Amino acid sequence: MLKTYQYDQLSLEEIDELILRNTDPNNQIQDTVEQIISKVKEDGDDALKQFASRYDQIDLEQLYLDEGEIEALANSISREQQRALEIAFQNIYKFHATQLKKERTIETMPGVTCWREVRPIEKVGLYIPGGSAVLPSTLLMLGVPARIAGCKEIVVCSPPQKDGKVNGFIAYCLKLLQVKKIYLTGGAQAVAAMAFGTASVPRVDKIFGPGNQYVTKAKSLIQSLTQVSIDMPAGPSEVLVIADETANPAYIAADLLAQAEHGADSQAVLVSTNETLISNVNEALANQLRSLPRAALAQKALENSYAVIVDSLENALLFSNKYAPEHLIIQSDQWKKMVNGVLNAGSVFLGHLTPESVGDYASGTNHTLPTSGYARSYSGVSVDSFVKKITFQQLSSTGLQQIGSTVEILAELEGLQAHKNAVSIRLSDLND
Repeated sequence: MLKTYQYDQLSLEEIDELILRNTDPNNQIQDTVEQIISKVKEDGDDALKQFASRYDQIDLEQLYLDEGEIEALANSISREQQRALEIAFQNIYKFHATQLKKERTIETMPGVTCWREVRPIEKVGLYIPGGSAVLPSTLLMLGVPARIAGCKEIVVCSPPQKDGKVNGFIAYCLKLLQVKKIYLTGGAQAVAAMAFGTASVPRVDKIFGPGNQYVTKAKSLIQSLTQVSIDMPAGPSEVLVIADETANPAYIAADLLAQAEHGADSQAVLVSTNETLISNVNEALANQLRSLPRAALAQKALENSYAVIVDSLENALLFSNKYAPEHLIIQSDQWKKMVNGVLNAGSVFLGHLTPESVGDYASGTNHTLPTSGYARSYSGVSVDSFVKKITFQQLSSTGLQQIGSTVEILAELEGLQAHKNAVSIRLSDLND
């Protein structure tokens, strides 16, 4: 099922072409998104209602659910389901709580004191995809670090269901996060609404959340059009599995399909030192695919996926680092030796018993991760994503006398006399 390539027979140009994904060569996606952004900017709530009718097939009178409606929906799910969400919430909280740390105050020279202090981003927008799969886990992954960071306002947007509501799982997560309102808008229009603000949807300072290519494009455009920033480019999901002869083909197939079932534009890549293993994985894929409710979507994603045969685990890592996967799974007895060789990846899953699904839901790590090769330069979402770190400094008279002449010389050599004078006038007073 997976088209197979021989790594040592690929040129550098062919590798570069192979690792490209989610491109928009004719700017069709960009053109559509630009029109949506312009419409929301101009028409606000009216545009959001029109897009809900067009894309979600629902006519909305009100663009949000309030606390009472959220409470009723949260109570509609079973206690077993509530408990599963609570465990995920607790593990995500435990992992992220350690990330908020106070830094030391440093005296760089006698009397020159410098330090940084953490401040939360005041207003953050969380986009929770609704499309073909509703993702309460994404709400926890974004909402928990936002709460730990201390963000004053958390704006949540998610597409409405056919009944004009959200499902009970999303509602229960809102309850756990103490978020009392959710806005019923999805896609690029939700990103635009949070960036510009409408009569219903508040404007935010930073937008978070994964989505399809339209959402990802909207986030990148908004960042260039406004003062609103984004977490990262987080588009259609992807996984790369490195495996050798010690791997279990059924496990690999399950992991590949776990990503493929996200949507037709997802990608699953297998890099292996063993050609027989790839053949066995293809057989397992065919067997497991038959029983999946989302088999049609997964099949389309597999048509856009592939396998690569390499002659060593070192070359497997070399290809993986070029690909820079959102999710990297290493199914090998040698995984401990390979950890230091991982340079570019969003999140890594080590050994035969660590499926990517645990990170998606409940191990505690964050599943909002860079895709499409952006793991070369972006990290996944963390508490750091929701804060600013402001530098402070304070000089005593001793400090100014210690550092003053250095600053005067550097300012003078750059031809910035006023910079020099700001120091000289103070030194003159001290010397008097």
